[in-house]
Amino acid sequence: MSQSEKSEKAPEASNEKFFTGPLLLIYLTVFIDLIGFGMVIPILPFYANTAPFNATPFEIGLLLGIYSIMQFIFSPLLGRLSDKYGRRPILFISILGSAVGYFVIGAAGTLMLVFLGRVIGGITGGNIATAQAYIADVTSRENRAKGMGIFGAMFGLGFILGPALAGVLSKYGVSLPFYVAAVLALANAIAVLLILPETVKRGEAAPTSRGRIADMLAALGKRDFGAINLVYFLLVTAFSIMTYAFVLFTAYRYGYNAEQNGYLFAYVGVMAVIGQGVIFGTLASRFHESKLAIIGCLLMAASFFAFPFLGPNSGGLAFLLGICTVLSIGNALAAPSLTSLASKLSSDDEQGSMLGIMQSGASLARAIGPFIGGLLLNNAFNAIDDSSVARTFWAAAGIMLLAMVAALYLSKLLGERRELHRTAA
Repeated sequence: MSQSEKSEKAPEASNEKFFTGPLLLIYLTVFIDLIGFGMVIPILPFYANTAPFNATPFEIGLLLGIYSIMQFIFSPLLGRLSDKYGRRPILFISILGSAVGYFVIGAAGTLMLVFLGRVIGGITGGNIATAQAYIADVTSRENRAKGMGIFGAMFGLGFILGPALAGVLSKYGVSLPFYVAAVLALANAIAVLLILPETVKRGEAAPTSRGRIADMLAALGKRDFGAINLVYFLLVTAFSIMTYAFVLFTAYRYGYNAEQNGYLFAYVGVMAVIGQGVIFGTLASRFHESKLAIIGCLLMAASFFAFPFLGPNSGGLAFLLGICTVLSIGNALAAPSLTSLASKLSSDDEQGSMLGIMQSGASLARAIGPFIGGLLLNNAFNAIDDSSVARTFWAAAGIMLLAMVAALYLSKLLGERRELHRTAA
């Protein structure tokens, strides 16, 4: 691809109109996608535990984990297909698949059909990397960090509204949230098909592929890209441990019920929106993303370490909200920094596949995290105590310290890379 063609795909920052129609539509696509995803998470365990399914806790765990496993397998494939056939058709097919998955779960009469719906949703739910690649296509490298920050903010908004909407809808039937999620996804898919312009030009040569595993190993073998993926994998693993343990922790230590935890998650979501949509965007224009990733990892490690010390008589709700704020800001600095760096280090015709590899690793981390949390949080009597709470959150803190060390190594690599470029110039 010539330099002039590349400039057509991603305009220079000085001439770039940031909030264009296609970019706003892709943000809306992610937002609606995450509302549907957020609606399913709080209601699925209750749904599977009722007749006619009567799933055991182990089966419910499998239902939650199988989605991420399917994402791990298929996310790079969808990313590579979007590089070859275009972003729009892959986004349309994958979002349509999500609608089918939600509908199958809502209409299921057996537990096997619920599993089938989760498998379909997991396979087609690997479209996040394609959406990220679309953002990379229509933004300059200078503005890409800002684009990824707003992308992350859509996640926060979706997770605020999704669980709240599921709680309201479930009053009228426990299967209704799945049908509403299916309708939202269907409308989303139609909008993508009819309105979203394509960014991958027909006739452009797609990168040759040696197979998914070979491509992943080759990509991860690059020191800088491999370091980014290591930091991101550790971050998502630690965050998934916290997500699994948080509700059980607040119920044990504070006596909070599902409604009160819903308010806490809404607060965390608001902080995530502010952090990724405002704080990160502001700081990314002044500091290199690798520095923000280091600071974010440190803040997350400190917040995980602090959780076991919190309680009604040791800080109360005010301290709990404060630590949640630190956690949200840390994640808001680290996560979009890493996706922005991965995008900048990838060539224009590899955006989908490289970001797909990154999200594939994140999906594996989301499957591993709850498993680790489940092992650590239970004591010998299959209950929670102060020791199990401490070891669970401190394990997450330890993982984040490892992520910070890896982020320091990444910053060193990128510094050497920039120095080489200056010398060559």
